[in-house]
Amino acid sequence: MKRKLLRFSLLVTVILGAFSTFSFKKKAATSYFNTEGMELFFTVPTEAEAKFELKNQEVNYNLFLGKTYVGFKEALGFKESRNNYKIINEYGYMGKYQFGKGTLNMIGIYNSDRFLNDTKLQEDAFTAYASRNKWILRRDIDRYVGRTIGGVKITESGILAAAHLAGAGNVKKFLRSGGEIGFSDAFGTSIRYYLKKFSGYDTSWIEADKQAKVL
Repeated sequence: MKRKLLRFSLLVTVILGAFSTFSFKKKAATSYFNTEGMELFFTVPTEAEAKFELKNQEVNYNLFLGKTYVGFKEALGFKESRNNYKIINEYGYMGKYQFGKGTLNMIGIYNSDRFLNDTKLQEDAFTAYASRNKWILRRDIDRYVGRTIGGVKITESGILAAAHLAGAGNVKKFLRSGGEIGFSDAFGTSIRYYLKKFSGYDTSWIEADKQAKVL
C-alpha cells in the first residue's frame, strides 16, 4: 500500500512539474508581446478626408529625373494637370498636357475620346507639338538662349514650355519685345513664369519639324 501511495505521489509530482514548466514557458513566450507603454491608438482618414488632403496640400513632385527630357515632360505634365491623363478642365483642355481640340487637329488627332484613353497617344502628341514649336521658334532659340529677358535667363526648354502654354507666336512677341509684350492664360499663368520654371532641361534631341504629326 505504501509503495502504491509512493508511486502515486511521485506521478502527481511529475505531472505538476511538467505543467508548471509549460505554464512558465508559455508566460515567458507571451511576454515578448507585452504592449505596455506602446502607442496603440491610430487614426486613419476616411476616403473623403484623404481626397481632401491630397487636393489641398502642396505636393513636392520629384521623380529624380533631373534635367532630362523625361524630367521636362513629367514636370510640365504635373504643372498642367498633375499628370492626369483623363482630365478635362473647365475650358475644354484635355489630358496630361492640357491640349485643345484645335491643336490636336493640327497634329493629326481628331478623336477626343481615343486621345483621353490612350496614354501613348498623349505622349506622342506632346513630342509632335514640341517639334512644331521648335521649328517655329528655331531662330529665336538661336538668338535669345543665354540672354536675360524680363528678369529671366532664357533657355531652350523654357521657350518650348512657354510655347506649350501660350503658343509660339506669343513667345516670339515676348522675346522680341524684350519682355514688354506678355501673355497669361485663363488661370493667370504667364510666359515669364514658364520660362523660369522650366529652364535648363535637356530638350536638344527634339527635332525641329514644321509638319510634325502623330501617325
